[in-house]
Amino acid sequence: MRLIRYQTPSLPSFRPFTATFTRSPWSGLEAEIDRLFQTSLADVAGAAGTGRLPVDVYEDAQNTYVRAELPGVKREEIGLEVVEGCLNLTVSRRSAGAAPDAPPAVALSRSLTLGEDVQTDRVSAALEHGVLTVTLPKRAESKPRKVSIAIS
Repeated sequence: MRLIRYQTPSLPSFRPFTATFTRSPWSGLEAEIDRLFQTSLADVAGAAGTGRLPVDVYEDAQNTYVRAELPGVKREEIGLEVVEGCLNLTVSRRSAGAAPDAPPAVALSRSLTLGEDVQTDRVSAALEHGVLTVTLPKRAESKPRKVSIAIS
């Protein structure tokens, strides 16, 4: 038989325990919140810095829609045209009090290729509460239609 002698531990030192809290216990959360705000601001600045206008595209059975959020933008500052199967959307905004010949403070643009199923002669747009919605109607041939089944 072998005897093993166990030693009783001495009183624990509180130094290693308190050393882990030399910084605030909330600093990890604060750093994460700061990172989230900085990335969201970088996304907005990146969109403005590249000059690319963010848009949402969605469709239903009758139309395809392009939606862009443009808060504070006036109707005169928006350019919208359909050229050779492309929808070109531009926004140019001058700073307040700037000369008319001064370059725009903000210039964003977006070009989307339209499918063959869009009726380009019936495109319409509406600006309501800072949201531009462009409606692209589909051709009758591309719309889904119900087919009846004959009983034989």
